[in-house]
Amino acid sequence: PEESARHAIENDVHVVGVSSQAAGHKTLVPQLISELKAQNADDILVICGGVIPPQDFPALKEAGVGAIFGPGTNIPAAAREVLALIRSAQK
Repeated sequence: PEESARHAIENDVHVVGVSSQAAGHKTLVPQLISELKAQNADDILVICGGVIPPQDFPALKEAGVGAIFGPGTNIPAAAREVLALIRSAQK
């Protein structure tokens, strides 16, 4: 998480996307969000995708995840959602 946060800041990104296949989302994503906050970069959005059980969604949202995309997500719809999140964060 620390390295990912540093790279996101260094590369001036708007969004960090995390793909989870093995339950790393439960610990790594909150750590990434905390690391971004610690480095005064909490304006960088964090989104998640992959095999994430629906029962984990509330904890991820509470940790600050902007959006969660599971298997079968419609890519154009997801892209529109991410763009909308970016636009609303820039206001």
